[in-house]
Parts: sequence; structure tokens; C-alpha cells
Amino acid sequence: MTTGQPAPAGKPVPLPDDLTAPYWEGAGRRELCIQRCCRCRTFAHPPESLCPACNSPELRFEAVSGRGRVYSFTVVRDNVTRGFEAEVPYVVALVELAEQKRLIVVTNLPEADPERVRVGSPVVVDFEARDGMTVPQFRLASDDR
Repeated sequence: MTTGQPAPAGKPVPLPDDLTAPYWEGAGRRELCIQRCCRCRTFAHPPESLCPACNSPELRFEAVSGRGRVYSFTVVRDNVTRGFEAEVPYVVALVELAEQKRLIVVTNLPEADPERVRVGSPVVVDFEARDGMTVPQFRLASDDR
């Protein structure tokens, strides 16, 4: 389901707004773009209207490496989210991006064997096509293709 393959029918599709549109536009280009403060250079995710470190309103999105580590995770075995029924069990993870401590992205790890995922496992961004949108997801770096 990753690497630009279409998602199964019925998976939720993001609804970008003025604050999140640059994130989703980057995903459409297959880039992970994260907001960064122009003044203190702190990254912020999810997107904010003010920098969480210095309160500056001068925030811009920039492409990051897409590499990180599993900060925490859970295995979903009893799914209640529409569109994910066929994927049970699946991993939902907090990924700490390599660019900054505590820069966390909430994501799925599609196709990851839940028994192989560990806190600290290296991951890399991948992308899933869903109804005209592209959704950043992550996969274990050891699964590099």
C-alpha cells in the first residue's frame, strides 16, 4: 500500500486547511515538509500559527530527510477506523524525526510486521495515494527497497 500505490477504498482522506496545505502539497510531491521557524529555526509539527519555542509568527515549511526512529507505538488488533479493517493487526507509531529531538509525527507503519517494531527502530518516510491525495506514512528502514 505504500510507494505511491492506491490505498484500499474507504480509507480516510485528509482535508487540508490554510495552515496544513503546505504539508499536503509537499506530500503530493513526495516530500515530507515540516514547518520551521524563520527566527529560531525550531521545527514545529503539527503545524502551528506561532512558533512553540519563541512565539514568532514567521513559520515556513521545508523538506526534511524523512528519516527518524520509532519513539513509541501501539499495535491495533481491534480496528474501529473505517478503511483499515483489512490491515489488522497494524502499527500506529510516534516517529521522532532525525532533524530535531521531540519532533514527532503520528503515522502508520503499513506492511510492518508488528513483531519486528521496537522503540528506536529506524524508519523512513513513504507515501500512500488516497483518492487524489498523497499521505506520508513510514516504513521500517530495514525494509528499504
